[in-house]
Amino acid sequence: MFYKDKKIAVAGGSGMVGSHLIKALLERGALVRTNTFSRNLNFHHDNLEVIENLDLENADNCNSFLKDQEIVFNVAGQIAHPAKVSTDFQIALNQVTITTNLCEASLLNNLSGYCDLNSSTGYPDIRKPIPEEDFWKDEPFISYYGYGWSRRYREKIMQHLSHLSDIKISICRGTAMFGPGDNFNPETSHVVPALISRILSGENPLNVWGSPDVVRDFLYVKDVVKGMLLVAEKGESMEPYNLGYGSTVTIGELVKNIVEASGLDIDYKFDETKPTTIPFRMVDTAKIKNNIGFEPSYTLLEGLKETITWYRENRLDN
Repeated sequence: MFYKDKKIAVAGGSGMVGSHLIKALLERGALVRTNTFSRNLNFHHDNLEVIENLDLENADNCNSFLKDQEIVFNVAGQIAHPAKVSTDFQIALNQVTITTNLCEASLLNNLSGYCDLNSSTGYPDIRKPIPEEDFWKDEPFISYYGYGWSRRYREKIMQHLSHLSDIKISICRGTAMFGPGDNFNPETSHVVPALISRILSGENPLNVWGSPDVVRDFLYVKDVVKGMLLVAEKGESMEPYNLGYGSTVTIGELVKNIVEASGLDIDYKFDETKPTTIPFRMVDTAKIKNNIGFEPSYTLLEGLKETITWYRENRLDN
């Protein structure tokens, strides 16, 4: 009942995480306001207010967006593409600007809660499950350097807000996410949607860039939302929580699972001469499990099957 009748703003509601977050909040009886900017939100509900074409990089827009709200979830901003993340200055600036504007607007509008979906790209290159306290232990991995520091700085912005108010500030550090509503553009998408779109478009044999031994921690979007809602309700203010599956999968295993979930007979091979980013990334999820009871509800294969079904129904041949 925590969310029932609360006025909650979702910044970035037309994105993958935002759209699923909105539906989960509405199911819990919340009164939701969201914005669109670069993507449309094809969803309607009596308790949903959509402000279209609202640029959150504008401080005045953020201030009006949070007027009369109680809690804001920040899932807005551009997402870094692995091929460009090491050289993209503007995407780091976008992350910092939106976070700054939303924190300031939260203060000006006397909100009671601010929940941020941050990223594990801020962590250094540590080849084991990384606990929250190691976030600042060393520099971010070189391929994520600028973007990783922007993800770190956004937590400093939230810390600044915590010095000025009693707003409960909830921090989730997410791992690799995927699911229905993801970005399937082959030029800008991440590994899961990119592989799904290539396989379902008939690419056979499939040529996968990089090593099959690269390790990742993938979390299905509905579990991302489940974790965020728990952290915002039960977590401690300014205490970061790693939000991941809690176990790893290699890219080789990921491709095998996607092929199985597709039901297609696909041959694939790996081109290890092509570049990849960090070879190993897994976060330690003991804190979020032990302190507030988070457990993923979906296996990797279950999440992939739902994502592929959604893609076939909404994107394939459209």
